[in-house]
Amino acid sequence: MTKHISILVPKGAILGSLEGSRQLLTQVNHFFAAKGMPPVFEVQLIGLEKNTPVGGTLYTVNADAVIGEVQDTDLIIIPALDGDIGVALQNNADFIPWIIDQHERGAEVASLCLGAFLLASTGLLKGRQCATHWMAANAFKQMFPDVELVTEKIITDDRGIYSSGGAFSYLNLILYLIEKFAGREMAVLSSKVFAIEMERTTQSPFIIFQGQKEHTDDPIKKAQDYIEQNYQDKITVEQLASMFALGRRNLERRFKKATANTVVEYIQRVKIEAAKVSLETSRESVNEVMYQVGYTDNKAFRSTFKRITGLSPIEYRNKYQRELVN
Repeated sequence: MTKHISILVPKGAILGSLEGSRQLLTQVNHFFAAKGMPPVFEVQLIGLEKNTPVGGTLYTVNADAVIGEVQDTDLIIIPALDGDIGVALQNNADFIPWIIDQHERGAEVASLCLGAFLLASTGLLKGRQCATHWMAANAFKQMFPDVELVTEKIITDDRGIYSSGGAFSYLNLILYLIEKFAGREMAVLSSKVFAIEMERTTQSPFIIFQGQKEHTDDPIKKAQDYIEQNYQDKITVEQLASMFALGRRNLERRFKKATANTVVEYIQRVKIEAAKVSLETSRESVNEVMYQVGYTDNKAFRSTFKRITGLSPIEYRNKYQRELVN
């Protein structure tokens, strides 16, 4: 049975995730045709209007249909959005009731990268897991606190609602959907033809920690600055509470609200970010890097490093160290 797939054409969409998804899915039909078999997907581009500017208005995409012409679909794919996310959501708000209606009729929904913001705006992600680009994690948490954001993941699949991590990791979600609906053989063939590495599960190695400072809690900003300037020292919650004349519980509550991290998590992430930079750019041993960022326990450092980046310090160095000139 052919599966009807509606790839949305949001105003201001990133063309790559839109066209890349269409190419991968339609290529699967060609694979089936080569075997003398009928197509497994019917892929349509669905817009709010027939001609939609995308890619910062550099391109125009001609939709196959507008939302009012599509009564039923099996899977909706929301490509990545570009530019100011608030403006993008306003420009594409008319998609929201249609997505909700189609989901109530049985359609599944997938978001690619920053398309997660449009998906979350439907309310369908409430209480569910979702991934998006790691650079947008703080903004997403602020806008949609009732969604369980799993920044480190490449793919989420939560009861027929799918999402992908940042940028080109959308390709892994499309491969995942191909495997789910067309079989493992077609997913493997697609990965080989399009040269996409399969089985990627995390975007943790790519994440650059950026402390959330778009808040108005001045003592917490000062605590963040202190941590970032003194990460090589042993910093305790009690020390920060005393320094900024706050009770410990009050500090922890306000810190979590402002940054989406506990104080301890923030300290760890700042230390590990400094360690990553050193591993990328210096010849210091892992132990030397460990001491430089304020760790004395080798096991604790390696465990924390792997939990945050998904790689051991040695694996990270081998993957990302720049060639050093003598």
